[in-house]
Order: sequence, then C-alpha cells, then structure tokens
Amino acid sequence: MENPPKIAGVGTSVPKTSYTQQEMIDEFGITDPRIRSVFLNGAIERRGLSLPPLLPDGTRAEETQGDLLRKHTRNGLAMAREAIEACLKDAGATLADVRYLCCVTTTGLLTPGFSALLIKELGIDVHCSRLDVVGMGCNAGLNALTAVSGWANAHPGELALMVCIEACSAAYVFDGTMRSSVVNSLFGDGSAALAVISQDGEGRPAPAGDRGPVEEPAAPPGPALLKFSSCIIPDAVGAMRYDWDDSHGKFSFYLDPEVPYVVGAHAEKALDKLLTGTGLRRSDISHWVIHSGGKKVIDSVRANLGLSRHDVRHTTGVLRDHGNMSSGSFLFSYERLRDEGVATPGEYGVFMTMGPGSTIEMALVSW
Repeated sequence: MENPPKIAGVGTSVPKTSYTQQEMIDEFGITDPRIRSVFLNGAIERRGLSLPPLLPDGTRAEETQGDLLRKHTRNGLAMAREAIEACLKDAGATLADVRYLCCVTTTGLLTPGFSALLIKELGIDVHCSRLDVVGMGCNAGLNALTAVSGWANAHPGELALMVCIEACSAAYVFDGTMRSSVVNSLFGDGSAALAVISQDGEGRPAPAGDRGPVEEPAAPPGPALLKFSSCIIPDAVGAMRYDWDDSHGKFSFYLDPEVPYVVGAHAEKALDKLLTGTGLRRSDISHWVIHSGGKKVIDSVRANLGLSRHDVRHTTGVLRDHGNMSSGSFLFSYERLRDEGVATPGEYGVFMTMGPGSTIEMALVSW
C-alpha cells in the first residue's frame, strides 16, 4: 500500500486484583506436587484475576456458567473502558473521533456483543461501524487487526479502534485435574486497545467532514501496518479448544501438551509466507512482538526462528507479569516496545500470535 494505515495509539488494562502463583496454590489448597510444579515453573510470577467469591468456611464458591458469563460481561466492560480511554489519550483523540469499533473476545458469548455494549456505555456515535470477533482464541487480535487495517485504509482520516477483551477468570474450571490445572496456571485477565488511522497521499490525516482531522498522537507515531499473513494447521484442529464440559455444566478450555512443538514447527513456514514478495529476509527484522502463549511456546518459537532472549524480552516480560491474556497479550508487548523507544524510522518488525485452529497469524510493520 502506498500509504498504509498506522498505529496511532495503544492502551492496556488489567484487573485491580492479582495473585502470585504461590497465592493461587494456597487459595485452592493444591497439594499434588505435579500440579504445584505446573504453577511454579511456568515463568509466571503474577496474574490479574477475579476469583470465585469466598464462602463462610474460607473456600471458594463454585461458579455456574451463568455466573461466569456475568463475570465476563462485568469485568470485560470495566477493563475495556480503561484500555480504550488510555488508547485514545495516547492517540490524541476522543470518543467522538471513533468511527469503527472492533471488539475481540473468547472468554464468553454475548448477544448483543461488546461492541454494542461499549457504544452504549461510552457514548460513542451510534453511526459507528462495528465488528465483533468472537471465539477465535489467542490469535484473534491479528485476525481482527487485519479487518481494522482494511477499514482504515478505505477511510483515510477516520479513526478505527480495536479492543481485545479477555476475562479469562470467566473461563476456568476448578476440578483438580491436570487438564484444567494447566489452563488455570497460565491465563490472566486483561484488555488492550489499539487505534489505527490512514493518511492522505501527502502523509497527513485526511479531513473528516466538519469534525476535522484527528489530532497528532500524543506519543511518537507508531509503525505502519504493511502486510498480514495466516497459517492454519488443520491436523492440529483439536489441540486448542474451548468446548462444553458436560461433567461441570460449563465451558472448559483444553490445551494439548504438544501445542508448543506444533506451533514452533510451523513458525518458519508462516514467516516465509509473510516475507514473500517483500524483498526482506529474516535478518532484516529488528523487532519481534510475539504472543505470550506460555514458556514452552515461546521457547519453541525462539528455537525455530533463531531468535535471541533479547528479541522476546517483552513477550517473556508480559508472561511473567500478567500470564497469557489471550488475544490482547501481544499488544501489551507492543506497548512495552513502544515505551522503550528503541524502534527507529526504517526498521521493520513482526507481530505474531498463535491460537486455536491451530493457527499462526503474522503482521509485517515498519517505523
């Protein structure tokens, strides 16, 4: 694209309550040494979570699917509001500037979806175009950003907003099994918003009717979104899934132990597809923004792409501080990279997310 859309701002939010891995073990009285090891050896120190309410005897209540759905809605809206407000401030914009809203979630099903609820709650223009991306999992942030980028490119000067809303506390089953314990040791709650805008042929925000152009971002301009690519691995379609558990009467997430190796084995193929036709080589990529899928996933991607620990410093830092926040995790890493201020004009970066399908999504960006 001659004038590709650019990231104009980013904002993130996590719950007010958070727990260390040891505190989680204590909260649920976990004594099985295998499960304790899963919690304590996953390179996670703390996660933002909303635990089930306490009962008089000090144990945690068992939440119904209805309870979890209400948690998904309540906590999701609260986090999304904070992330959106932070993002718009970063972009030098206001709610009145938002012309496209894309909401991403996997931790609950709502009709109407978060986009409609947020337009009502925040007072966004009722003529705002919207899209809800639901159920695609941890990779969905880049699936949605593909749509957001396309809309922004077709509407120069108009602000498009993507917000990932993942209340992973609303997707937990506590039954003491290894299957559920792996999930319970990994995921945390979080929301992340990204503002995207295209410019006119002279590199300026185009006029937007009598509203005028969106102001320049408060922070230095973000990278341009150059190209997206997808790689689905049909043979691993059941390796990551969120399905109904009859024994508990609620939805339950499942992660196959082979997921890290499946993702890693296909990472190079996915990157080659992204770079095809660009004239770029892997060595031309200066910055890597990778989904914090888990320690083994990150290590597998590193090994297969030949990346250093420094390349994934923000990915591992987000995992350490927040756990896996599903679709929005990579935006937390991008925010840290942006705040670091090391990216310079002319440099290239790759965004990478992984999730159910099994799927690897990538985006090529440039500063």
